[in-house]
Amino acid sequence: MVRIPIDGRFDDNGRPVGNGRGALAATLVTRLQAMQRQINARSFAVLRVSGGGVVLARKLTCALSNWGASSEVNAHELISVYGEELLQHLDRAPLPVLWDGQGEHQAADASDFAPFTHRLKGRKLSYSGIGFPIRLGARGNGYVIFTGSYIDASGEQIVDLHGRSAHVMTDMLAADEKQPVKAEALTDREIACLQMAGDGHISEEIAEKMGLSVHTVNAYLGAATTKLDSVNRIQAIAKAIRLGYIS
Repeated sequence: MVRIPIDGRFDDNGRPVGNGRGALAATLVTRLQAMQRQINARSFAVLRVSGGGVVLARKLTCALSNWGASSEVNAHELISVYGEELLQHLDRAPLPVLWDGQGEHQAADASDFAPFTHRLKGRKLSYSGIGFPIRLGARGNGYVIFTGSYIDASGEQIVDLHGRSAHVMTDMLAADEKQPVKAEALTDREIACLQMAGDGHISEEIAEKMGLSVHTVNAYLGAATTKLDSVNRIQAIAKAIRLGYIS
């Protein structure tokens, strides 16, 4: 997955680390920092769903944040604690999620909009937060997260920030599409299965031709789909053709 900037990290002052698409990164940071200030948040993070269409392979990764030196630690903690619940919620509903921090006064308050939010259970993190689920179908899905000690958001602010979060995610995905990265290398078996699938053969036919079980063929195709960061087999075939793996 492409990160903005190259390593997806920023220093303690919110400046992008690295180069490449630093200008775009700086623009996104400025927009997100303006959004965080509206609700008394201290930091932001953009989480992306990777793993394509393979349910068991899906996971959240942090593509952008202004956590500074603690970026990797905070991202790992958030995803370890709430990652699975966030993925499930993303499939079920577009409602913003809220959670309270461990401290006595660490809370995320949206009292006038509570019926239209989903609250994560327990005070499990060292900060409170609000997350806006973004579902863009085959283009990509994820969350724009704002964290802090006390998050105070009105219903009007939540609606506004949710829309702006969708625009941020859209712009990040557009940057990915303009500068695709080389996919993880496919194995010979994965390429062979993709080639035959691209030629119109179903899994049973591929299994018979290759002397494999249908389960094994599907496993190879699933692994190839994940490596190519595709949502389904059809998209994986199209990407494999563009990358020169198959014809």
